[in-house]
Amino acid sequence: MARPRSDEKRSAILEAATNIIVAQGLGAPTATIAKAAGVANGSLFTYFETKAELFNQLYLELKREMAAAALKGIPENADLRGQMFHVWRNGTTWATTNHHKRRALAQLNVSEEITPETRVAGAKLMVGMTEMIEKCRSQGPLRKAPIGFLMALINAATEATMDFMTQDPAHATKHCKTGFDAMWRMIG
Repeated sequence: MARPRSDEKRSAILEAATNIIVAQGLGAPTATIAKAAGVANGSLFTYFETKAELFNQLYLELKREMAAAALKGIPENADLRGQMFHVWRNGTTWATTNHHKRRALAQLNVSEEITPETRVAGAKLMVGMTEMIEKCRSQGPLRKAPIGFLMALINAATEATMDFMTQDPAHATKHCKTGFDAMWRMIG
C-alpha cells in the first residue's frame, strides 16, 4: 500500500528544487534535489513521476506565488495607472525579495521541459495582470502592436528594473518608480 503524500514533503521538494536549479542549473540530478529536501530519491518520485513533472509543477507554483503577490490588495478606488503601479510595485518587490525564485523561474521559462499546456496554465495565472495591460494599452502608443511584442517590451523593462532594485537596494524604491514610469510611457 502506498504511503500517503505529505504537503510538507512536497513543499520541501519544490523549495529544494528552486535552490538547486539556481545553484546547479536544470541539469542537476534529482538525487541532489531529494537530498536537499531531506527525502529519499525514490520518495521524490512519489510526488513527481518524472523530473519534467517536477519542473512543470515548480514553474506553476512560482507563477502562482508571483501572481498572487503582484495582484494582492489592488486599490479599487485608484485609477488604472495607480492600480497598475500597485501591481508593478508588488511584483518587482516579490521578485527582488525572492531573487532565488526569480532566477529559478527564469531558467524554467526557457526550458524545453516546460510543456505548452503548463505554459498556458501559467499564463492563466497571470490573467489579472494581462487584463490590466490590455486596458492600459487600449489608448496608448502601442495599441496596434502585437500583444506578444508589447509583453516582450514590458518584460524587458521589468527585468531591468528588478536588476537595478537588486543591485542597488538603497535606491530600490526609486528604481521601481523609474522603471514603472518608463513602462507606463510604452503602454499608457
